[in-house]
Amino acid sequence: QCTYLEIEQVERTHAVVLSRPAWLWGAEMGANEHGVCVGNEGVWTREPVGEDEALLGMDLVRLGLERGSSAREALEVITVLLERYGQGGSCKEEPVSFVYHNTFLLADRTEAWVLETAGRYWAAQQIRGERALVILGRRGVLSPPLNLTPPPAFAEGSRNISNQLSIGREITAEHVGLRQRARSQGWWTGDGEFSFAEVFSLPHQPARMEAAKARYRAGKELLRQHAGHITAETFMAILRDKDSGICVDSEGFRTAGSMVSVLPQDPALPCVHFFTATPDPSRSVFKPFVFVANIKPVPQVRSPTFRDDPAKQIPRFQSTVDRRHELYRRHQAALELMERDQEWGQKLLQTLRDLEKQGLEGMNALLGGSVAHPQEELADLFFDCVEAEMKFYT
Repeated sequence: QCTYLEIEQVERTHAVVLSRPAWLWGAEMGANEHGVCVGNEGVWTREPVGEDEALLGMDLVRLGLERGSSAREALEVITVLLERYGQGGSCKEEPVSFVYHNTFLLADRTEAWVLETAGRYWAAQQIRGERALVILGRRGVLSPPLNLTPPPAFAEGSRNISNQLSIGREITAEHVGLRQRARSQGWWTGDGEFSFAEVFSLPHQPARMEAAKARYRAGKELLRQHAGHITAETFMAILRDKDSGICVDSEGFRTAGSMVSVLPQDPALPCVHFFTATPDPSRSVFKPFVFVANIKPVPQVRSPTFRDDPAKQIPRFQSTVDRRHELYRRHQAALELMERDQEWGQKLLQTLRDLEKQGLEGMNALLGGSVAHPQEELADLFFDCVEAEMKFYT
């Protein structure tokens, strides 16, 4: 059972860790036990959005993670289900429908992809490069997989997306009827090279798309400035950049969550996934998560459930409920105090940065092979980091 549709089950699904809007089934970003990472962005194209309930892009993120043991396999899962069921339905927990199509970032230990869609049509580009880290947020940036040595540094082959089509002529794979669809609609004559972004983008972009262009350019420039010496910390700084619009905290809209993953090519080393689990990364803590056996549950970052959930009642979204989890509540209260008491706020922010630094140093040592962490310690890792953060707020 996805957000709106029920689809056929598969024989086996993979363990996943998800960052998702609490009201729906899918996720905006996440990872699975095989080191596959997927995230999505909304986009508007020449194909009309479908208000009829179908699969959300966020459903496809989770399905790709649950069913794909590699980035390429996750891409195949998403495109097959997209063609079969389509995408549509409101992406917002409000009575007024908010519908969009989707672009995706997919990466594993050895390769990375950008997948962009327009209705049931799609194009995919494989990202080339020797090394990479993955960075996912409400605004996403992606580089292909990293052969990690401490300190982890990025070589070349970066790619970012931001609420617009970005795959031009460098198409690695596509919907079998993509070009015929473009010709039949009069969007492409069939002459010259085919550019997915040029053909399927709206000729007159809405205001939100113009803002996305600026974010896309800024993200690309930030990656260029740091090329050759990018670390996980660099990516965290990019996600916190407010001047570029990558980190949003204005006009009643705030970056909801952020994620950075380190994917070593050496299968003997674990993948490490850093999550904030709270909004506005400039005032949040990235906390490490590693897939091991018997991971300790972290109820502090799970939103409550409701027997008569307004997202599941028909008609939907006729009332509101408080979906904030415990860490979110304490983080929000701390932000309000920080704004009232600037001096105290700066001290708290520095304390949180120190906590984050400890996590980063520990993970760099683990990935560098200089320190061995017992499985039991890694199983409690994310729980312990959340608990430490909550104590600081208290």
